[in-house]
Amino acid sequence: MSGYTLRLPEEESVVLSGAAAERLIRRGDGDGALLYIAVVRSRGTGDEESLRAALGWPEERLRRAFAVLAGEGLVSLPREAGEDGKAVPTAGSALTPPPERQVEYTRADMARALEGAEFAALTSAVEGKLGKKLTTPDLAMLLGLYDQVGLPADVIFLLVGFCAERTAQQYGPGRRPTLRQIEREGYAWARLGLMTQESAAAYIKDYQQRRKALPELMRLLRLGDRQPGPSEERYLLSWAGMGFDQAVIELAYDKTLLKCKELKWPYMNKILASWHQKGLHTLEEVEAGDRPAGSLRTRRPPEGAASTPDRTAELQRMDRYLRRMRQEQGKEER
Repeated sequence: MSGYTLRLPEEESVVLSGAAAERLIRRGDGDGALLYIAVVRSRGTGDEESLRAALGWPEERLRRAFAVLAGEGLVSLPREAGEDGKAVPTAGSALTPPPERQVEYTRADMARALEGAEFAALTSAVEGKLGKKLTTPDLAMLLGLYDQVGLPADVIFLLVGFCAERTAQQYGPGRRPTLRQIEREGYAWARLGLMTQESAAAYIKDYQQRRKALPELMRLLRLGDRQPGPSEERYLLSWAGMGFDQAVIELAYDKTLLKCKELKWPYMNKILASWHQKGLHTLEEVEAGDRPAGSLRTRRPPEGAASTPDRTAELQRMDRYLRRMRQEQGKEER
């Protein structure tokens, strides 16, 4: 092959950090790379079932790919007791961030960092945004994002503002995020490759756009006008980013109630993730593209056939058939 032309679809972007891309390339495992893209694309809301539906994989293939990613430190797998009582890895919550190797900063380390104009300015700006004086543990976490994770000061300031706005939206005006919450979100940003002001601003804009759909989605799910909880919000934001028509969300909700008798978020997410993977985003597309193979609804009458069969003639034929079967059965018994 002498060359190629890269074609990028005009849809949402999936951003991988340089470190993650390097590990995936070095490992050379196609399934691991595909799964990692699916994990990043789900923005942390995809559970095992929805990822299997999106990729069209059996359970064993998904677990093997998770093991590859866990081996590279790109995901962590929860552990459960095996038959011998020992802990074994599972893929149930594969989107849980792996534990970070924390640097223990001394007071002298922090004092030296504050001597730098950029970090000192960042600290002051963060205190102003949060409306409080940072404690020593707070300062250590902020320094970790700046020094260990490598987030630039302007990106950290955007991060703090993002977390502050999200917390106020979830819990009411005046509520502020903790530095621990900001730190956790900062690690997630680093994994997504949000290491520049431009990429972070684009991520925030996309989040805000998707969040506009949350009140209507809550009403569709008969949850009233309350704010969604953090876990609920993750599902809703994911669905808002998939581009479904309102009628499709309602259909998935109805299917969930029929099956589960109540709203089960993972089950509904599995339905929507499957439709999204198939490119079905309108009611017409779902009705045409999500019918079981060979179902009666997909069979069309031949050209020229009557659209409404003669029900009386059909019943008479069925009656004659049943009488004949009974007669033959009676002969066999004699």
